[in-house]
Amino acid sequence: MPIPSLPLNSGHSIPQLGLGTWLSKPGEVGEAVKIALEVGYRHIDCAQAYGNQEEIGQVFKSVFNSGKVKREDVFITSKIWNTFHSYEKATEAIDLMLKELQIPYLDLCLIHWPMGYTEDSGMFPKDADGKIIYKDTDYLDTWKAMENAVKTGKIRSIGLSNFNLKQIERVVKNSNIKPAVLQVEVHPYFAQNALVEWCKKNGIVVTAFSPLANNAHMFRKEGQPNLLEEKVVLDIAGKHKKTPAQVVIRWAIQRDTVVIPKSTRQVRLEENSNVWDFQLTAEDMKAINGLDRNWRILTLDRDLSHPHYPFHESA
Repeated sequence: MPIPSLPLNSGHSIPQLGLGTWLSKPGEVGEAVKIALEVGYRHIDCAQAYGNQEEIGQVFKSVFNSGKVKREDVFITSKIWNTFHSYEKATEAIDLMLKELQIPYLDLCLIHWPMGYTEDSGMFPKDADGKIIYKDTDYLDTWKAMENAVKTGKIRSIGLSNFNLKQIERVVKNSNIKPAVLQVEVHPYFAQNALVEWCKKNGIVVTAFSPLANNAHMFRKEGQPNLLEEKVVLDIAGKHKKTPAQVVIRWAIQRDTVVIPKSTRQVRLEENSNVWDFQLTAEDMKAINGLDRNWRILTLDRDLSHPHYPFHESA
């Protein structure tokens, strides 16, 4: 069945389930995107910083040229990286992303992080001590470049990623085009209830990355819990004859958020998309909600001293 979509304040809509491509290795990510499109995914989440957009772009070109899937039927997201925050560099980044992905427009463009790094020195510019070289470029400049790209037809919707509530409000108050989407870490261990509710009230759709709380493995520490092994999740999965991952994805969907689990294996891609033939009960939702421990996995501690670091705030 077609994947349901949520309306955006831009007048477009976003499929509620997509494929995340963060940490998908070169040589694997292209095949994963190809399989995802074959099994029915119509939402692919990309980013400059993932370093794999050229491989994904080759797949888009092949699939769209074949006529098997139309460009207009696939929702494609990318994100402007921290070394492209000035108006000029953000404008350049948008053109670069379109070139890498081999598409005429982005359905959604996000500012990846509020923190800016020095420009023209690579994606992760470092000083002699190995520390990231910061630049306090105002992310409002980045936003203005994205607004202009909407006017020129290069982007259809714009939004934010990893911004806190104060930063989101600042963009809203100083924009001509309001954010359509906020992409942040959300899973049962880190439900972000206050932020999700604020976004709903203000017409911003939330996309949950790392929705299974285990695909941000490079930031996890030994001994931390595994969401998919929680008794609550296992019991609910058994009751519905579904996998723990399907239960957690369904939880996110029933909260009216978008969810973008990452996988490069066909069996997992199919499993993660097979979540439309069952419904979690109110009791199921309450039980999963009880797992919330306000545990953020992706803290990006290396940027703690940046003036725009977002996670000093609780929301």
